[in-house]
Amino acid sequence: MDWDKLRIFHAVADAGSLTHAGDALHLSQSAVSRQVRALEESLNTTLFHRHARGLILTEQGELLFDATSSMVKRIDAATARIRDSEEEVFGELRVTTTFGFGALWLAPRLTKLYEKYPDLNIDLMLEERVLDLPMREADVAIRMKEPSQADLIRKRLMSVRMRLYASPEYLAERGAPETIEDIHRHRLICQNTRAAQVGAGLQLVQELLTHDIQSTLTVNNYFGVLQAVISNLGIGVLPDYIIEDFPSVVRVLPDIESVEVPVFLAYPEELRQSKRIAAFRDFVQEEIIAHRKSLRALEGS
Repeated sequence: MDWDKLRIFHAVADAGSLTHAGDALHLSQSAVSRQVRALEESLNTTLFHRHARGLILTEQGELLFDATSSMVKRIDAATARIRDSEEEVFGELRVTTTFGFGALWLAPRLTKLYEKYPDLNIDLMLEERVLDLPMREADVAIRMKEPSQADLIRKRLMSVRMRLYASPEYLAERGAPETIEDIHRHRLICQNTRAAQVGAGLQLVQELLTHDIQSTLTVNNYFGVLQAVISNLGIGVLPDYIIEDFPSVVRVLPDIESVEVPVFLAYPEELRQSKRIAAFRDFVQEEIIAHRKSLRALEGS
């Protein structure tokens, strides 16, 4: 099978348009169309349904696209390993983590990584869905539980607990709750129980809601919860790593917290020798050590 035709087919299937695929490949629309037609003739099948709004893969086209997608991911992995044979750290590194950890803890610290490796390009993917590292949906992941996928190198970074926080202004106006029973007189700000979140956070929220809370604000990520807390709207359920960068918020009901949430860094076995992975891993570990020292200083003050 002609590899060049497969490459063009993959670009068309990915773009859903001959024109957009041609732009990406620097080929004319007619040249792309000829290559796709020739591939269909060689396979004696139709790969696309053609209509006014673009192209849709047929069942046979879906099968071939699955195969070419796997090929592209493996080629990307091989290219990454070849580039990582160089001494310098450069190129793209795709990092995935949860929205809360990525937005509130990781992203503000990336300045130090770029200062050390200015030619590194990071694609930071923030989502609760666990991406498939062996299939190269991402290069490295930081997750709030130990990854279950095979063929991964994993390292436990730290532990997180969900706790209750409020702004001093809110507490000055409404008073600080002294017992868990007092929580019903306050507005609780938390993730919706139907939203994707760590199990420990969900359990804590469910427990708090049993106290007949009169007013709630639910947000689908911790960044939104934090912004509401800072804006004096109520008492928020937030991960404890936010306290270092947002010391203006105050912990309330210090006896109330979730169980421990482990934080793991993971990457595919095949990227063991990657200099980009090593640079990112070392950077995160150094920041975790500094974070722990800062937390101990805050707790002791």
